Amino acid sequence: MFAYAGPNLPHDLLEATGRNAGPLTWNVDRAMPAADRWLESKFAPWTRSVLQDWADGALDHLEAVVFSRADDSAQRLYYYLCELRRSGAIKGPEPLVLDIAKSPRESSIARDEVALRKLAEQLGVGEAALHSAIAAGNARRAGTVASTGGGKVCLIAGSPLPDGRMHRMVEQSGWSAIGRTLAEEWGDMGPAVDEGPEPFAALARQLHARHLDTRGFFDRSGALTEVARRSGAKAAILWLIEEDDTTVWHLPAMRAALETQGLPVMVATRRDWSCRDGIDAEISAFLAGVAA
Repeated sequence: MFAYAGPNLPHDLLEATGRNAGPLTWNVDRAMPAADRWLESKFAPWTRSVLQDWADGALDHLEAVVFSRADDSAQRLYYYLCELRRSGAIKGPEPLVLDIAKSPRESSIARDEVALRKLAEQLGVGEAALHSAIAAGNARRAGTVASTGGGKVCLIAGSPLPDGRMHRMVEQSGWSAIGRTLAEEWGDMGPAVDEGPEPFAALARQLHARHLDTRGFFDRSGALTEVARRSGAKAAILWLIEEDDTTVWHLPAMRAALETQGLPVMVATRRDWSCRDGIDAEISAFLAGVAA
């Protein structure tokens, strides 16, 4: 069995193995001495939990973990784990990385196909198995219905959320919350993949076109306003954690785009990923003001 970590991964290929154990999990509400020893403070909080689990042997049942280079923390953790295993400091599963390119040109798509074929070889997946997995994945995509919060909707955007705890804070104020958790980002299969005769090329095109990464070239503020429009949001929270050093550069444009749509926006930066810094009271006051 193997697991994965990061967004913008080829879920059809992962499912084609028949050995996909799903995403790695995390628990940051505990002591993490191994992470304290080996990781700098600006690593995303989830990486600290993963490294601690790796050092503790909690992942020894896995043969490998696939990391995405579409996320800075995921790719940095991959390199750290490779070196720690090489030096004998830790054991555990083999770290693998999917090194895709996101530049808006055909050569990047071709490079992505090469990367997919390399990962498929490492995981033992051939074209026939991938073709079948794409068909099954498209059937699942077709059966998925997007949901909205209903009523007064507050959009939460910025850094991926640890779980549903911020949704519950919004709901305590009588609102519905829309906002993706980190697990939802990682598990997003994306749009349908072409079921033609070239499954690796089709999957490369799908991955290249997706906007679930920190390195891609796309209009982030425009994508955010489209989410706000589709969800019927009446307010928005732009929440960025202390360790976020990528999305924060887009914060002014994201805020301006939402405010242009007439949405009241609460900006919360340099925050605690565990939400133990009083964010619940700030959300309550903000939404009470919007309702008034």
